[in-house]
Amino acid sequence: MLDAARKPLVSVRDLKMHFPIYAGLFRRRVGEVKAVDGVSFDVFEGETLGLVGESGCGKSTCGRAVLRLYDITDGSITIEGREIGQTPQPDLRPMRPTMQMVFQDPQASLNPRMTVEDIIKEPLDEHTTLTDAEKREKVGELMDAVGLNRKFAKRYPHAFSGGQRQRIGIARALALNPKFIVCDEPIAALDVSIQAQVVNLLEDLQEQFGLTYLFISHDLSMVRHIATRVAVMYLGKVVELAPREGLYADPLHPYTNALLSAVPEPDPSLARKSERIILQGDVPSPSNPPKGCNFCTRCPSVMDICKEVEPDYREVKPGRFVACHLFNEINDTASQMAGTEDKKSTNKEKTL
Repeated sequence: MLDAARKPLVSVRDLKMHFPIYAGLFRRRVGEVKAVDGVSFDVFEGETLGLVGESGCGKSTCGRAVLRLYDITDGSITIEGREIGQTPQPDLRPMRPTMQMVFQDPQASLNPRMTVEDIIKEPLDEHTTLTDAEKREKVGELMDAVGLNRKFAKRYPHAFSGGQRQRIGIARALALNPKFIVCDEPIAALDVSIQAQVVNLLEDLQEQFGLTYLFISHDLSMVRHIATRVAVMYLGKVVELAPREGLYADPLHPYTNALLSAVPEPDPSLARKSERIILQGDVPSPSNPPKGCNFCTRCPSVMDICKEVEPDYREVKPGRFVACHLFNEINDTASQMAGTEDKKSTNKEKTL
């Protein structure tokens, strides 16, 4: 998955995040919820990787696991060349300034008993040796960067609107000059009119500070606006990863096709021509996923092999990865044909 021309800032390989299920009088472990089950991707320096999927597919859990807010079940996470997947939490403290997070709910993620100045200043208190005057000046600069008036520094979060509170969260994330920020549905709790402002702010900050984003969202239209590449998750697995324009113009996986068909088309003439793909049935439980492909119970193109064998996640076109037997069969058939032709040419040379 590596691009020779660019250096991946974050590399995730076979990431698993399973939560145990306990039951009975003695609270024995009877199963596990496979929230993230073997996810692999790279995030290159300066890009925005969009992570999309329906609610409950494991997007937010994946983002938190990448930052090691959870102790992961298995897998490898590399940030700036350093493996942090199995690193004990106390040893991760020096790495925290490099990786930060913007949370989904701006009201729940801010301490209501702290002023805006104290909220933004808290990372500086924990990780720097700046003087109080330097910290106050830094807070003022961060408030300027996210479009908040410095005069409001002594106010409490309840005095701000949802969009302003999200800007406070973004300023706090920027306090330690991070390189990598996980944006966990940062616009989901905001009005539509405010969403565009926050996304534009994130783009401006990315250009100004050279930031790298993992942008988690279920809003496919907004992801198309901000993302460089897009990864699609379903039931704890990445089913497709591709450059933005390629994925939206020509989705390969049946689930991606169904997702994109649900995006409203503002042009009435195009909307009448577009075909809506309605998936049958409900999403299986992550504690008991189906055998074979996770999507086989709802896939309109399901085959017998899908119900028995899990598809490989492989590169089917340059820069495009998909986990689907439809493309595995095509690639395998092409490889077999190529092998047959090679054998024929070899035999012909021997005869000559």
